[in-house]
Amino acid sequence: MRRKEEKTGKAVLIYDGNCPVCKKTVEWIKKKEYKASFEMLPCQSEEMRRRFPFIEPAVCMQAMQLILPDGHVLSGEKAFPEILKRLKRYCHAAELFKLPASEIIAGYFYRLLADNRYHIASVLFPEKTSEKELERK
Repeated sequence: MRRKEEKTGKAVLIYDGNCPVCKKTVEWIKKKEYKASFEMLPCQSEEMRRRFPFIEPAVCMQAMQLILPDGHVLSGEKAFPEILKRLKRYCHAAELFKLPASEIIAGYFYRLLADNRYHIASVLFPEKTSEKELERK
């Protein structure tokens, strides 16, 4: 999907802003990114809805969305190589996604993580995960 080019030249990563695993991942990416390569927007934010009305809320709650500077949108595991390319010391790992069956394997593990992220968060970050968040999934 192509959309109007972002003025910032940054890739925009849209994620579940209520998910502790997603928030920790965003923090990790911010620490590792090259020269502020990303803008991070929670799926639930008004700014996300205003700037990217073509992204359905249900879609961004199922998988992260990465909007490249040219407007191309990558969803879920398809965003991994592009995210890795923009990270210090991890950019070469993007080449792994060119290997045979890597897309199938990445898709399987991404879906497993995405579908169970609130339960995973309750194990990894019990102090940051409320019962209300667990009930959403």
